Amino acid sequence: TRSLSITSADQSTFEKAQGEKVTLPCTFVLSEEDEGPLDIEWVLIPADNQKKEQIIIMYAVDRIYNHYYAAMTGRMQFTNPDPRSGDGSLDILNLKSADTGTYQCKVKKAPGVQSQKIQLTVLVKPARTKCSIEGSQEIGNDVILKCASQEGSPLLSYDWRRVVGTKQLPVTSMLNKNTGELLLKNASQDYSGTYSCVASNRVGTDECFVELNVTPPINTAGIIAGAIVGTLLGLFLLAFLVFCCCKKHREKKYEKEVHHDIREDVPPPKSRSSTARSYIGSNRSSLGSMSPSNMEGYTKTPYSQVPSEDFERTTGQNPNFAPSKVAAPNLSRMGAVPVMIPAQSKDGSIV
Repeated sequence: TRSLSITSADQSTFEKAQGEKVTLPCTFVLSEEDEGPLDIEWVLIPADNQKKEQIIIMYAVDRIYNHYYAAMTGRMQFTNPDPRSGDGSLDILNLKSADTGTYQCKVKKAPGVQSQKIQLTVLVKPARTKCSIEGSQEIGNDVILKCASQEGSPLLSYDWRRVVGTKQLPVTSMLNKNTGELLLKNASQDYSGTYSCVASNRVGTDECFVELNVTPPINTAGIIAGAIVGTLLGLFLLAFLVFCCCKKHREKKYEKEVHHDIREDVPPPKSRSSTARSYIGSNRSSLGSMSPSNMEGYTKTPYSQVPSEDFERTTGQNPNFAPSKVAAPNLSRMGAVPVMIPAQSKDGSIV
């Protein structure tokens, strides 16, 4: 007994890049014995066997139903608007990595039933590839050039090359295509230049660049010695400034104490004028109480001689001490008022 048959069984696996379009073929031939209504279903079979199959688009009773699978709404359609012509192929637009899976086409027209499975793999092109350098770029050191893509479906492959010249890598270089690392052993200045890394997979490539500059080793001993000398000079200068500031502060403090120190325990010295005045005043009071009978004793005392301050101190300590004759001081210079000293004449009268 003859029945319908699917004729597009040549290719069962497809690989496409993200963002591209794919056409999953499903052509068929009907038989004269197939008299029932024509039904065409496209089903997504999940990788997890525990999950059920998901109908994504269907043709039945001369109508197309494409609202079953929200993830592909607006991105899928039948290749032929009239699948009754024998073409039930499916177009998927703007592919995404989540579209990867197994798709099954089922064609029914009673009593005939046929199906076909197609494996679709959506690959992501390498993108945002970055190049970097690891290690010190000095002569004699080992330098590692690294390359990695932020996006891209496996399996990614990396290849390094020099941009200028022969584009050949140094003889001592070692390349790991899977990790993207290029090891340059015992680097020399001839290794300097621009390097390019190309990341690729089955659906695309991406490229990045890096500049390598191999330089002579730095004189670290000289740098350390210079740093030590500079530090010592800085500390010496700081200590000198601190010493000067402390010395100046002590000098100012000493001057302030000398100018403002008031010694209250030592009384001020007596002036000669006050001594003379006190001496004359005491003699005045004595003269006021004199009588003619005792005037004779006073005539023998030289009143015209006013004792000095030193004489007053000496007589107070030794009352039997007889003062020597001392010239009378100039009272006008001392600010004293002249005093008339009474004297006794030969006949006994007071002059």
